[in-house]
Amino acid sequence: MRIFLDANGLVSIVNQEYPAFPYCARIASLADKPGFHLYTSSLSLGITWYFACKKHGQKMARKKIEILLAHIAVTECGQKEAFAALNLKKADDFEDALQYFSALHAGCEFIITSNQADFYFSEIKVVGPEEFFKHL
Repeated sequence: MRIFLDANGLVSIVNQEYPAFPYCARIASLADKPGFHLYTSSLSLGITWYFACKKHGQKMARKKIEILLAHIAVTECGQKEAFAALNLKKADDFEDALQYFSALHAGCEFIITSNQADFYFSEIKVVGPEEFFKHL
């Protein structure tokens, strides 16, 4: 199963933000289970870095990102995804469209985000961290 974890899920993990933290942490732990592949985009990592630095400082943020990168693959978020996001007329938010095409081109079956409504245009199943476990 290919799972894309959006920036807000990663931020919940590195900053231990409730109520999403326990669910997102459990999702991240699936990376070590056979049959599960976790993905995020470089854009999500950048957003996560920003919020981790604000809360923990650069040294700790670096350690937290290193731990994430040991378990989560990074999807492409380049020119192809940028053009696709720009051309998706039904998407109002460019950043969400970038995340979507990054997940789509990686073959992800789920996008996990706390802001499901942001992905109203998605053809990939979009669920919240808690809701995801109903699909297992």
